[in-house]
Amino acid sequence: MADVVQYRLERMVDELDDLEQRGLFSRREIAEIVKQRRKFEYRLKRPSPLKQDFLAYVEYETQLDALRRLRKKSVARELMKQGNKKLKKSKSDFAGLLRIMDIYELALKRYKGDIDLWFCYLEFCRLRKNGRMKKALANVIRFHPKVPGVWIYAAAWEFDHNLNVAAARALMQEGLRVCPTSEDLWVEYLRMELTYLNKLKARKVALGEDQGTLTRDPRSSDEKHWRDENSELFMPLGKRGDDDGGANVGSDESEKKQELFEEHGMNIFQTVYSGAVEAVPSSLSLRKRLFEILEGTNLSHYEDMCKEILNDMKRDFSTQPEFWDWLARHECDLEISEEGIIPQVEKAVQVYEEALKNVPSGTMFSLYANFLTDIIAPKEGETDINGSSGCAVNYISHLLSIYERAESMGCITEDLACKHVSLHLQLRQLDEAQKLAAKLCSGKLAESVELWGLRITIEIRCITGSSSSPSDADLQSLFELLQQILMKVSVSRSENLWLKALKFYANQRRYFDKLVEISVVTLVRDGGSENGFSLSSAIVSFILQKDGIQKTRDIYKRFLALPLPGLALYRRCIDLETNLASIGDKDGLINARKLYESSLATYDQNVSLWQDYYRLEIKMGTSEKATAIYWRARKVLKDASEFVTAPDM
Repeated sequence: MADVVQYRLERMVDELDDLEQRGLFSRREIAEIVKQRRKFEYRLKRPSPLKQDFLAYVEYETQLDALRRLRKKSVARELMKQGNKKLKKSKSDFAGLLRIMDIYELALKRYKGDIDLWFCYLEFCRLRKNGRMKKALANVIRFHPKVPGVWIYAAAWEFDHNLNVAAARALMQEGLRVCPTSEDLWVEYLRMELTYLNKLKARKVALGEDQGTLTRDPRSSDEKHWRDENSELFMPLGKRGDDDGGANVGSDESEKKQELFEEHGMNIFQTVYSGAVEAVPSSLSLRKRLFEILEGTNLSHYEDMCKEILNDMKRDFSTQPEFWDWLARHECDLEISEEGIIPQVEKAVQVYEEALKNVPSGTMFSLYANFLTDIIAPKEGETDINGSSGCAVNYISHLLSIYERAESMGCITEDLACKHVSLHLQLRQLDEAQKLAAKLCSGKLAESVELWGLRITIEIRCITGSSSSPSDADLQSLFELLQQILMKVSVSRSENLWLKALKFYANQRRYFDKLVEISVVTLVRDGGSENGFSLSSAIVSFILQKDGIQKTRDIYKRFLALPLPGLALYRRCIDLETNLASIGDKDGLINARKLYESSLATYDQNVSLWQDYYRLEIKMGTSEKATAIYWRARKVLKDASEFVTAPDM
């Protein structure tokens, strides 16, 4: 290993001498460069070098070469001021580039299957224009023929940089034969063909042989986004100057040439569209992307082709709610002015109504409701939904009717129900929201925790809304509602409900004690939590705040006596006793030790628990007990390596 590294370093002598002679690096800097390169070379000669070793070496050499170029420019400027000739190119100008390529090739020999590494190398070759791009593309295609991005990258390089349209077309067609189900390949192939046709059209216009362009002004934000992404491909072409006189604008010959290009472009689109649909018949996203490309063009029979695509999509995807949602939103541009949006919204509503006849499902109702919610959402400068103006207010009642229809048709879901209740709250209709929540919670969504959370929030707002304190009847009514749902669902699902209940009844001793009794029953049924939310820990925290440490110890001992109290409770109690011990509580350390011993009886393979126990004894206990715990842990743990290698072990 050392001989190979030394040999590679000796080959750098001429390059380093050249750098010193030119005054680009000092002898001390060159010594540091040799030191860093030796370190990287030894890393690469390990039995199993990591990918990160190669990338770190490349990064170092890239930064070093960038620094060399900057210093060379500075030296060249100084020579120009002195009247000397420009610096000639020497070995050091090429050595850095060659070394980076060698490192990449070594890395790719070991990590042939790493596609990200291949793309890093391709980008390097593209940016530095080192003449190895074709060879690199051939190799990556040989090793990764099933990766569509490889074919797209190769074709894009041939098309944009090598200006070889025939080679780009051949690569894309070969990629489609190897990966016929790739949506990206079909889309990029169509874009490439239309782009090439548009460039031919632009050339004709520039030569004065034709006019116009194959692109159309975007009519939607999606089209504008696509045009922005491809602005360098579909170049905008302005009108002819006044000196042309406009004599040939309306000539028959010019119109025929224009139609010829438009017809040829449509033939290309139809061919690619037919092949894509045949290869991937079940892909809705592919149809949408092809349709968006068509909308950005100005081809012959454009409207007929759009209708054909929409009819095909309606035939193949009429049972998919996502298709109807896309179709409806395609009819409506939410960014236009309020006056122009009303007819579009009406068209979208008609599409959604047709969709409900074909797909009467909860998903379809939810998409319909989301669309109307976007329509009535407060605009900039409006505080809430009640301040909405114009057409937005007109669709609030329509949205409420959609929620009601979903309920009557049996398509109501938890999400729809919560949005229905929330809409009444946004409209400041608290009584209607309260009645609706009660109705929904007694039906098929009786175990919906999110819906119950809304209902409890509304009930609390109703109880606390008046200036007087809540009556005992109100408190009893709310408690019965909470008891109904808390006894029904598991603790892991009802975290928010428990926290709301404990917070509301924290100062109501009688009801808080009842909640504790309910918690004991549910914890016996469901068991405690190992991590995350712990009901017993939350109750311990509430009691500590309002009743002091003695009652807190009584309650956590009661919880710990239950079957499977959970690791989260043990940790909460240990933290509590440790904090008390740190401020001088005599019983804190004793109780913390008891808790550790009790928890380790169940969780004896938990490394972090042993480590915390050891740290407690080091900090507050004695060295003898700490040593005993250390050796106990090494004996009990099946894999003690993590315990031993901790920094403070």
